[in-house]
Amino acid sequence: MSVIGKPILYSYWRSSCSWRVRIALNLKEIPYDIKPVSLIKAGGEQHSNEYRDVNPMEQVPALHIDGITLVESLNILHYLEETRPQRPLMPHDVVKRAKVREICEVIASGIQPLQNLIVLIHVGEEKKNEWAQHWINRGFRAVEKLLSQSAGKYCVGDEITLADCCLIPQVFNARRFHVDLRPFPIILRIDRELENHPAFRAAHPSNQPDCPPEATK
Repeated sequence: MSVIGKPILYSYWRSSCSWRVRIALNLKEIPYDIKPVSLIKAGGEQHSNEYRDVNPMEQVPALHIDGITLVESLNILHYLEETRPQRPLMPHDVVKRAKVREICEVIASGIQPLQNLIVLIHVGEEKKNEWAQHWINRGFRAVEKLLSQSAGKYCVGDEITLADCCLIPQVFNARRFHVDLRPFPIILRIDRELENHPAFRAAHPSNQPDCPPEATK
């Protein structure tokens, strides 16, 4: 349990789903503690009986907040938006709100799950890069098209939204799997716009307490 009133985020440093939530917490200036959950230690801490009680899906993130524990990153993001609306990450305009959800869903449903550790283990070491590149390219073609209709300075207009919280970690994943990002100029522009934003920098994997030293070199 965290200190009363202070959320605790069960997180893995390189998990893009955990990263989304870290960004949102930072943008909303919500103080929180991190409880690292290693996905790669022998057996995987996410599969332990203790963590299964936190998240029955045996995945990260999970967020203990307001006396409850929430799982699934998009669910957590929407809860934060609904309970801490003073630094909004959703537009007031109903069409723009739909566009934010659209981009979030394409990434969270159509791209990111296909690079989950459990999927890559099933695909196998020899084919995992090819597999990841295929699905990231397919998804980014769709995201780029959506952004061509919605983007201003950021994914939807000129204010940071939940769509940006989801996009930036996926760009990191794309680079990790050596995807050629040149066909996606809008995605690259938004990534450059946000790479030095304090909330995004603080949430970056290299700045997490469980990031291994060799990963920062």
